[in-house]
Amino acid sequence: MTEILFYHLEQRPLEEVLPLLLEKTLERGWKAVVEVADEGALQGLDAALWTYRDESFLPHGIAEGDQAADLPIAITMAQDNPNQAQLRFFAKGAVPRDEEGYDRLVYLFDGHNPDAVTTARQVWKSLKDKHDLTYWQQEPNGKWVKKA
Repeated sequence: MTEILFYHLEQRPLEEVLPLLLEKTLERGWKAVVEVADEGALQGLDAALWTYRDESFLPHGIAEGDQAADLPIAITMAQDNPNQAQLRFFAKGAVPRDEEGYDRLVYLFDGHNPDAVTTARQVWKSLKDKHDLTYWQQEPNGKWVKKA
């Protein structure tokens, strides 16, 4: 049973939260796939990961062709696992499905977008009987608290 973590983004935007989670992923020696819903989100996230912090570098790229297998972090709109990652993130409109072959799935959704919150609730209901789900919410001080 795959563990799925729901991250309710209210205090900080995705572009600040995701790089920190990706750093922790790489520290564990894992590879990651970040799935987004459209080309604009793909390009925007790619740019954000290159520039999020001056003193840090996240080795990543857009999953295209043969080079995708070598990427520690692959950004994609596709549903495949181009780099044989252990962890898959869903952001910017991409939602988790019944996925196999991952140690963990992470769903990040914008708490200021009512449609995103509604979708997250629907996804939770559809997956709760098949997976171990946890729900995380960020406090004003930046600390993540497990709420469910």
